[in-house]
Order: sequence, then structure tokens, then C-alpha cells
Amino acid sequence: MGMSGRTSPKVAVLMGGPSAEREVSLSTGRECAAALRDEGFEVIEVDAGVDLALRLSEIKPDVCFNALHGRWGEDGCVQGILEWMRIPYTHSGVLASALAMDKERTKDVYRAAGVPVVDSGIFTKAEIEAGHVMAPPYVVKPYNEGSSVGIYIVPEGAEHPPKLAADMPERVMAEAYAPGRELTVTVLGDRPLTVTDILTEGWYDYDAKYKAGGSRHVLPAELPKNVFDACLDHALAAHRALGCRGVSRTDFRWDEARALDGLVALETNTQPGMTPTSLVPEQAAHVGVTFGALCRWIVEDASCDR
Repeated sequence: MGMSGRTSPKVAVLMGGPSAEREVSLSTGRECAAALRDEGFEVIEVDAGVDLALRLSEIKPDVCFNALHGRWGEDGCVQGILEWMRIPYTHSGVLASALAMDKERTKDVYRAAGVPVVDSGIFTKAEIEAGHVMAPPYVVKPYNEGSSVGIYIVPEGAEHPPKLAADMPERVMAEAYAPGRELTVTVLGDRPLTVTDILTEGWYDYDAKYKAGGSRHVLPAELPKNVFDACLDHALAAHRALGCRGVSRTDFRWDEARALDGLVALETNTQPGMTPTSLVPEQAAHVGVTFGALCRWIVEDASCDR
């Protein structure tokens, strides 16, 4: 791993940053930093700003633990800085991060790997607002921000297309609405852990994801064996096809009425949330990996050239 000879490696936990998901990243970063200290690492928390490279050249960490979410931290940008500086880092590398953040290109990779998806396309805001770009029901969302920020659901029978908020990006993704249960699978290294069934009232939005009591997680999900196994297989196929490293989490929708044909993959998160209520640590705990051990594994997996 290129660690220096010191007994407790110095880990810089990169958190915060300028994305729409700053607050969630700060939560992830704080929790992971605390866990790593308990595991015996020397930890420095770094709120990633424009002076990140300068800060890192002063700190001289042995490893960067990437706890950033959203743009810059999750899309290959910070990974590029760390490759340039030759600082070993966690999670996925430049290409996998950029690919997975672009939801339309992710679907192309899924299709090539045999992972099922719904129809979708990229459109300008003007095209979306001028008329239905596909038959309702469909969903409109940014194609390169995570965490359900700015999602519009156009219901069946809707007469008019949605009016998009001013802060939505110029180009957005429209995809056919996938009904059914929200399922997710963590891949750790090369191992899919289990399937979680996320039960929410209504849409699984930003608040439901990150506020206590916003959603109930059932794991392992109570599914027919062939659907459960397909989720594990597709999550691993997605992780490998995108070139992910370390930990990733792939989200699915499953329409029970259509049996196995009702399963579709939505997206792969290369920087999944890592707070105690988050899906990834919960799945790790289910297979016997404590939060501290999970954070330690992620650090020990760090490298350059990811």
C-alpha cells in the first residue's frame, strides 16, 4: 500500500466539500474519523475546499479516506488530484467514479453487462418543459448529482410536463418510472453482502434517506430466492463492469407483479453514505463486519492507480 514505516498510518478523512450533499458528507466523515481513531489510526479531518492539494501537501497523509459525496468528491475530480499527488486513497478511481456519476453512461455499461434497466434519455430543461419527452409515468432528475436531490415524478395521465426549478442543471435525465420496492446491495471488495428492502412512506427522498425514522430497512429483504440472488449478481456485475473499487452500493426497483422481469437497476453509488443508520454499515454488520472493521478494511484497501 505504500504506507510509511510508522506504526499508526496517518489518515486524512476528506469530507464536506462544495457539493449539494455537503451535510451528509460531513456526517459520514465524522463517523468514519471517530471509528478510525478507535481502530488506532492517526486521523486528520479535512473539509475539502479549493485549497485541498495545498492542505494535503502540508499534512502529508499516508492515506486519504474519501468521505465526500456528490460532485467533485464522487465524480473522479478529487480522485484525479490524489492520483496526481500519488496519495493512496479509498473507494473507486477516476474512471469508475466519473462513469458511475453519469447516470446515462452507467446505463450503457449496465446494458453491456446484462444488468436490466428502464428506458431513459438526457434532455435540456427546455425540451422537458416543452412537452412530455416520454409517456408518463416518468421521473426527471439531474444525471450527475446523487442523493435524490431535485427529483420530479410525472404521474400517469399527467397533462403537462414538469416545471423545473431554476437550480436544476441545464441537462437532465428523464427515465421511465419503475414501480415497486426499493432494494439495495452493498459490494465490499468483490463480495455482494445482502439485499436491503427500503420501506418508506411515498418517495424515498433525501429526508427519508438521512433522517432517523424516515425509512425502515428490512435485511435480509424478504424476496423470492431467484430475485434475491439476481440482486446480488447484478450488483456485483455492475461493480465490476463500472470498474469500482473498495465499496459500492447498487440500487434497484422490483415490481412484484412481474416476478423476475420486474427487477431493474437504477444506479451505483461509489461513495455510499457511511453513518451508523446508513445502508452499507448496516449490511456489513449483518454479515459480521463491525463499523470499525469496515472502516479499517476500506483504509487497508487504499491505493493509487485505482
